[in-house]
Amino acid sequence: MPFNLISMRQIVESNSKASTIIAFSLIPLSGLATDIYIPSLPDMATAFQVGSVSIQQTLILFLISYGVIQFFAGSVLDSFGRYRIGLISLFVFAISNLFIIHTRSLEMIYAMRIVQGASTAFIVVGKRAFFVDVFTGEKQKHYTSLLTIVWATAPITAPFLGGFLQTSFGWTSNFYLLGAYGAVMLVLELIYGGETLRYPVAFKGKKIVEVYKKLIGTFDFSLGILVLGICYSMVMVFGMSVPFIVEHKYHLSPVITGYCALLSGLAMFFGGIIGKMLKKGSIPVNASRANGLQVTLILLFMVSSSLFNQLPLMMVFVVLIHMMVGLIYNLFFTYCVTRFPKNAGMASGITSGGSYMVTSVVSTAVLAIIHVTGEATLAIGYLILGVLAALVLLSIRINAKSGQKKLAIQA
Repeated sequence: MPFNLISMRQIVESNSKASTIIAFSLIPLSGLATDIYIPSLPDMATAFQVGSVSIQQTLILFLISYGVIQFFAGSVLDSFGRYRIGLISLFVFAISNLFIIHTRSLEMIYAMRIVQGASTAFIVVGKRAFFVDVFTGEKQKHYTSLLTIVWATAPITAPFLGGFLQTSFGWTSNFYLLGAYGAVMLVLELIYGGETLRYPVAFKGKKIVEVYKKLIGTFDFSLGILVLGICYSMVMVFGMSVPFIVEHKYHLSPVITGYCALLSGLAMFFGGIIGKMLKKGSIPVNASRANGLQVTLILLFMVSSSLFNQLPLMMVFVVLIHMMVGLIYNLFFTYCVTRFPKNAGMASGITSGGSYMVTSVVSTAVLAIIHVTGEATLAIGYLILGVLAALVLLSIRINAKSGQKKLAIQA
């Protein structure tokens, strides 16, 4: 059996509670690794004497690496187990931050961000699969529906903390914190962790390709991933633009950038809670209603931005728009992750990896087309993404009415 999983320490009742807490603690790692240094982007651009686009690429490269590796991480984890690969990934993640801290080469930072994206992918995919491995029935559904809510704690806390770290200690302090976080979680895993995979799948290329074709070829699953990627692009476009709006246009401190990102994260968090609480209506119907409200808010944002240039007013619209993102994201993420329980690792990897790949491509395209410098250009970017999401949701609803599998599962 691959990696001798039978003899490896397993998750049992005595360590299941601690392991569950560790799993939930690692779910926000991807958001923490991207959002904590958002307030530092202008300072990093100055330190490396490059423009905003060059520094924004450190985020994009992480997203691409994170997305691509997640896409394939599931099959590796379903064959070779979660535990040892998770330990190696945590070690690599922790050490990579030291390279970023001590280099003065932007190319080295690019390389390390790619490494961090890959290691984070294995960690997060394994921890999402943990809840499918260990729990069943309503408990499984309850925990998996909490994943996006727990994940949203990173966008809430990371930029807020990063703003204070930037102001007090400079941009490298963010990566010191990331390295320490990775090291602490590695120690906790060594003490309390264990293997959760009970039935390893033989790592056979042809069979794996067939499973991938089956999952990706499932219409509702693939379009659900597309919705996730487009929706989260709104958050990423805002996140990569807000430090330059706050610090260049309004000449305010990175702490204010942190507060703005904090409000964005809170909006995602509460939107996810609303999505989890919805009991009536199918997923496409509820998501379409949320998207309709979202597009209406974006249009109002466009009108207000032509009349007023005020940061507080901009943040009111950002909060409301991102709340709808959180709602839609929770609905489709829960559905996609639990869609194929016999291939939990693959489904988790394809769901998150595919959505991040969509996010990296779409958000890069939007920022290439529109140079976001203020409220008006941000609103245009939102509108493009809102309309794209509406078109995909419409396709899902048309397909459901045509007699194919309906998304009947509730949030």
